[in-house]
Amino acid sequence: MATCSLREELSCSICLNLYKEPVSLKCGHNFCRDCIVTVLNTKKRKATSYSCPECREKYTERPPLEKNRKLCNIVDNFRSAHPEDTEVFCTYCNPPVSATKSCLLCEASFCNKHLRNHSKLAEHILTDPTTTFENRKCSIHKEILKYYCTEDSACICMSCWVAGDHKGHQVELLNEASEKKKEKLKDVTKKLTNERQETEKRIQNLENHRTGEKRKAVAVTGRVTELFRDIRRHLDNVEKRILTEVSRQEEKISQSVCDMIQKLETQKNQLSRKINEMEAICKITDPLTVLKKEVIIDDIIPRSGDVRDAGCLDEGMISQMLQRGLLHFTDSLIDMKIKRQFSVMEKSDILLDIKTANNYIIISQDLKSATYTAKPENRPDVPERFTSRQVVSTQSFSSGRHYWEVDVSGAKEWLIGVVSHSMERKINGNESFIGYNNKSWGLTQRDTLATKHNNSDITIDSKSSLKTVGIYLDYEAGRLSFYQLCDPIRLLHTFTTTFTEPLHAAFFVFENSTIRII
Repeated sequence: MATCSLREELSCSICLNLYKEPVSLKCGHNFCRDCIVTVLNTKKRKATSYSCPECREKYTERPPLEKNRKLCNIVDNFRSAHPEDTEVFCTYCNPPVSATKSCLLCEASFCNKHLRNHSKLAEHILTDPTTTFENRKCSIHKEILKYYCTEDSACICMSCWVAGDHKGHQVELLNEASEKKKEKLKDVTKKLTNERQETEKRIQNLENHRTGEKRKAVAVTGRVTELFRDIRRHLDNVEKRILTEVSRQEEKISQSVCDMIQKLETQKNQLSRKINEMEAICKITDPLTVLKKEVIIDDIIPRSGDVRDAGCLDEGMISQMLQRGLLHFTDSLIDMKIKRQFSVMEKSDILLDIKTANNYIIISQDLKSATYTAKPENRPDVPERFTSRQVVSTQSFSSGRHYWEVDVSGAKEWLIGVVSHSMERKINGNESFIGYNNKSWGLTQRDTLATKHNNSDITIDSKSSLKTVGIYLDYEAGRLSFYQLCDPIRLLHTFTTTFTEPLHAAFFVFENSTIRII
């Protein structure tokens, strides 16, 4: 596209071919010298003034023609870099006329007029117009290349075949070899076209997937927002009820204290009057008067008004309300998640099947832990038992969604995952290891953290040491996901396939290691 655009810029607007000896007029437009001279000569015969053929700017005198040396160099460089874009002209025409054929023997090009007079002998080989005759001759014998050596995949002349390096080789005429190559290229092109169509289809599928996932993300974002709005509203209601009860109790206590203070203030005033009255009697000097004064002291005993009578905040009742409110919230949370179309990821009750455990593995009493032992257990050799140090779950999964967590903190090296029920268990070697065949999928930590399936690894970058791994199986969707559960929680890898038989949770136990199902 860029080459085509550049060629147009380097073409004369009169002859429409690449510039030949480009010259410039004062107006700045460029033309081939012969083209503009022809136009100016025509103008001289027909008019008294001259004009530019492109912009029509007029000149009272014949305009001088300035050779555009820079443009000339650009055109020469373009011709050298793009010989196929260079027009071939008839060797015998003046002014130049485009050639229709070139003769390799004569090393000349012909227009239709001169081609009629050209020799019709067989050695005069005609080709499409060209200026590169040397490329069509043998570099050794300087003869025309007529044959194609199929043994050496080279174009050769007669001398090469008769007495040269290709003597006795299987050869073909150039036309025949060219047609055969074209047929092969057509077959390859057809295959590549099908591959391109398949690639375009995959691209479209990916675009559709991206669009679908974007819409799904928007929908999930809305559902999450609504779920947390419900959660906040529910928690706000619990908080409101508890704070209302706290305020009610505080107000009740405050009112009780106010009433008691008011009563005690009245009692204090009465006591003050009694004190003043007695002090006044004590100041009287006449004994008879003192004795005649009647003093009532029975009603000056203080009435009850202690803080213990005011009541206290019932924190026990508030704690009970909080407990019941949060318990109710926990029960309601499941309903809220279901209402917003979120699956409830409850842990599956995974138990280890001791019948499958290798004799160098000890299974805990609760069937949750597998520990390496250097002293082998004396268990019967049943068909279910692994020859390798592995054990699988008693449960098998042939439908639905399942989730479990594995504590790997007690193992420096570990290998966990799922296996098909029919996976071979009696092979001495890693062919029966989790992830080393096409019937198992695993996650392992040894030198690096990696996934395993069909003896193929994918390394996973993990900056933190894994202590707990979450495993989520969606059987119908054909998805098996491994999660890192320490902060930050993140997806490590998802296997996508089609499960065709029951699956078991599986565990490989390395030396001096313990793996536990949480």
